[in-house]
Amino acid sequence: MKAKELKEKYLEFFKSKGHKIIESASLIPENDPTVLFTTAGMHPLVPFILGQPHPLGKRIANVQKCIRTGDIDSVGDDVHLTFFEMLGNWSFGDYFKKEAIEWSFEFLTSKKWLNIPIKKLAVTCFAGDKDAPRDNEAVNSWIKLGIPRERIAFLPKEDNFWGPAGQTGPCGPCTEMFYWIDGDAPKVFDPKNKGWVEIWNDVFMEYNKTKEGKYELLKQKNVDTGMGVERTIAILQGKKSVYDTELFLPIINKIKSLAKNYNKKSARIITDHLKAATFILGDDKHIEPSNVEQGYVLRRLIRKAIRHGSLLGINKNFTKEIAKEVIKIYKDDYQELERNEEFIFSQLEAEEKRFKLTLENGLKIFGKLKGKLISGRDAFLLYQSYGFPIELTKELAKEKGMEIDEDGFDEEFKKHQKISRIGAEKKFKSGLADTSEQTTRLHTATHLLNEALRKIIDKNIEQRGSNITPERLRFDFNFDRKLTPEEIKKVEDEVNKRIKEGLKVERLEMTLEEAKRLGAQALFTEKYGGKVSVYKINNYSIEVCTGPHVKNTSEIGKFKIVKEEAISAGVRRIKAVVE
Repeated sequence: MKAKELKEKYLEFFKSKGHKIIESASLIPENDPTVLFTTAGMHPLVPFILGQPHPLGKRIANVQKCIRTGDIDSVGDDVHLTFFEMLGNWSFGDYFKKEAIEWSFEFLTSKKWLNIPIKKLAVTCFAGDKDAPRDNEAVNSWIKLGIPRERIAFLPKEDNFWGPAGQTGPCGPCTEMFYWIDGDAPKVFDPKNKGWVEIWNDVFMEYNKTKEGKYELLKQKNVDTGMGVERTIAILQGKKSVYDTELFLPIINKIKSLAKNYNKKSARIITDHLKAATFILGDDKHIEPSNVEQGYVLRRLIRKAIRHGSLLGINKNFTKEIAKEVIKIYKDDYQELERNEEFIFSQLEAEEKRFKLTLENGLKIFGKLKGKLISGRDAFLLYQSYGFPIELTKELAKEKGMEIDEDGFDEEFKKHQKISRIGAEKKFKSGLADTSEQTTRLHTATHLLNEALRKIIDKNIEQRGSNITPERLRFDFNFDRKLTPEEIKKVEDEVNKRIKEGLKVERLEMTLEEAKRLGAQALFTEKYGGKVSVYKINNYSIEVCTGPHVKNTSEIGKFKIVKEEAISAGVRRIKAVVE
C-alpha cells in the first residue's frame, strides 16, 4: 500500500464513523508560545480540547504535517524523522475509550482497510500509579476484540500517560499499538524487543492536573489519536526503513546521482533535513533562515544538509535540486509547496551561497583549535563569524574526540543579546497553549491592534502572523516602511480608546464565505473547514479565530507598544504589552 492510499483509506474510514475531515494546519502555530512548530495534529485543536465548541462538531479527523526536532540527532537510522505526516482522529467530549479502541482495531485488521493479522499485533496500556488507576477499561476492550492477555503490556506514566505538557492541564492514559516486523511474532509481548514497532497511539484525556498536583476527572473527556504515515507504510510494504518507501526513494536516488562517494547515513540526513526545510519554507508564513526561533532551526537543517553533501563529494549547489524532488512527491496534497516554489528555491540558494562562503574559512579555524576542550569563546566565534550552528561545532568536535564548553558558549551568546540555544530548545516541548487570564487579554488586544493599524495607518494592512506569551503579544503585518513615533502613539491611543469603551466580544459560527462577506479578517492562506469561529468586537473588529478571548474589552487593561521593527522585506512586527 502506498502512502496516498493509506491517507485516503484513513480519512474514508473515519468519515464513515461520523467524523468531519479538516485540512492540515500550518507548520507554524498561531498563538502557542510553547512550541516553534506544529508537532502533532493536536496543536491547532487546543481550544476545542479545552472545551470550546468546534464549528464542525465533536468528531474530527485529518492528515497533519508535523515537524519535531527532539530526535534530530537520531536522524539517519531507520525510523527517526524531522518532518512527517500524522493521521489523527479526535473526539471532543463525544465517544471515548471503547469506540476509539474498537475503531483502531477495525481499521488495522479489517480486510476492507489495512488487513493486518491479529497475530502480528500487541498493545500497551497504562499500569496505574498513585495519581490514576490502571486502565482496566482499555485492557478489557482489547481482550474482547481478541488481543490475548500475553500480548498486553502494562507500562508506567512515562510511557503510557500523555501530558500535561506544562504544570497543569488536560491529560490521561494512552494505549499504543505495536506491529511485529519479522516473521512469526513471539507469543509474549515485550515492548523492549526491537522487532515490535509502535504504529498507533490512542490518548484518553480524562484528567485535569491541578496546581496542587492532583489529578481530577474532566467534565469533557477527549480522545486524541495519532498514526505516523511514514512508519505505517514502511510496515505495510514490508520495508525495514521508512527511507525505502516512495516518500523518500526519489530524493535518495537524486542524491546518489550527485554524490561522488555515497554513504547511506549522510544521504538520509540530507533527505530528511531538506524535506523538512522545503516544508518550512513552503509554508505561507514565509519563514526565512535566521539566528532566532523557527529561522534558527531552518538554518540548522539546511547547513547540516550542506555539510553532509560535502561529505558525499557533492561540490556544486544542490539544495534546490533536492527541493524539486520533495515538491514532486507532495505537491498534490500540499499545494502551498508549488505556490511558494520561487520563495523555497531562492531562500535555499541564498543560504547555500552564504554558508559555503564561510564554511571553508570556518573549517580552517576549527582545524587550528588545540587540546581536548573547545572554549565557549571559540565556539561562539565559529557561530558569529562563520555561521556554524553550535550543533555543527559539536559534530566536528565529536569526530576529533574533542569536547565543547557549552556553558561558556551560552554565556557568550547571552552577552550578544541573542536567543540562547537552550532557551530555543525548551520551546520544542509540545504542549497545550497557555490559556491564562493574561494571555486571553493579550489575544483580544491583538484583534484591536489589527483593526487600529488598518484604521490609522493603511486599510490594506493584513496579519502575517502572531505569537502570544503571558508577557507580551507579537503581531506581524504587511507594510513597507518603519512607523513613525507619532503613528505608533496614534495606534496605541486608538486601541486604548476601544478598551475604555467597554465593547462586547462575541463568538459566532458561520461558513468561511459568510465570514468573508461580513468583512472578517483572517489568514486566508490557512485552510478552514466548512464552518469557522468568528470573533466580533461590537461593530469595530471581526476576525476568523479560535480564541481564547475576554467577554468585554474593558477587561484588557492598558495597552502599550514596546517595539516596532522590520522582520523581512515588506513585513513589520509590533511587540506590545497590557498592564
